[in-house]
Amino acid sequence: MTWNINDAPDQKGRIAIVTGANIGLGYDTALALAGKGCGVVLACRNMDKAKAARGQILARYPKAHIECHALDLSSLKSVRSFATVFTKSHKKLDLLINNAGIMMPPFSLSEDGFESQLAANYLGHFALTGLLLPVLTKTRGSRVVSLSSLAHNWSEIRFDDLTFKNGYSKRGAYGQSKLACLMFAYELNRRLRKAGLKTLSVAAHPGVAVTNLAQHFPRFLTLFFPLVGQYAANGALPTLYAALGDDINGGDYCGPRSMRQMRGAPVKVGSNRASKDRPAAERLWKLSEELTGVSFLS
Repeated sequence: MTWNINDAPDQKGRIAIVTGANIGLGYDTALALAGKGCGVVLACRNMDKAKAARGQILARYPKAHIECHALDLSSLKSVRSFATVFTKSHKKLDLLINNAGIMMPPFSLSEDGFESQLAANYLGHFALTGLLLPVLTKTRGSRVVSLSSLAHNWSEIRFDDLTFKNGYSKRGAYGQSKLACLMFAYELNRRLRKAGLKTLSVAAHPGVAVTNLAQHFPRFLTLFFPLVGQYAANGALPTLYAALGDDINGGDYCGPRSMRQMRGAPVKVGSNRASKDRPAAERLWKLSEELTGVSFLS
């Protein structure tokens, strides 16, 4: 028996933050949560696009409670500002969906001096989670869902050259960022359990999903995506399963069940050895605290 969104209980009275919720996987995740009665904060870099997404969701679910807040995950200043605004106006947070990301762009550094994919995909979410942890841990049944990718197999963590100063590989940098997200999800759960906290940390990946993330791919490659992958609405199901499934435990990783996890119904899946390297995860955690200036569960 496979899970689908109809299996999830009513979410009325709960609130979720979905980063990068104006398009693609994030939008479909927010749409599905709103359809179950969950209040959703669309945390997006572009406010015009966020407001347009809000309008589309309300057109489907007129009674939904949808907020838009500015969040640029490649900017630690923006991350801190968002966390401050949210915690001043909300006393609970049931779901933090760390979804936003960029994939294989040309080389650039963030305003904080980090390689752009590591900044937006991982370090921003690390800092955001730490800053929101007090409100998460006060909320019964809360979960943090970190988005990884099949690309976590593409790279190791380059501790000696995180920013690819010695030669940029956009594929390697994307793989590193997604491996970091998965290692973070596992390590966060271990630290939550050690601290005696009930918040769950889980991870998910969409398989091969046809989304805006492929904008930097050659067009001839994107034409093949529908043949082996799935559209964003189906790609969002592993995230929704991780967030709402009643059989989900801390440290679970969810993805599609078919074609080597490229498409299909959401199930619990495995990950590579590097993602489960505890000494490397501890080293990454310490380094992430140093780079972001956000320390928690240490």
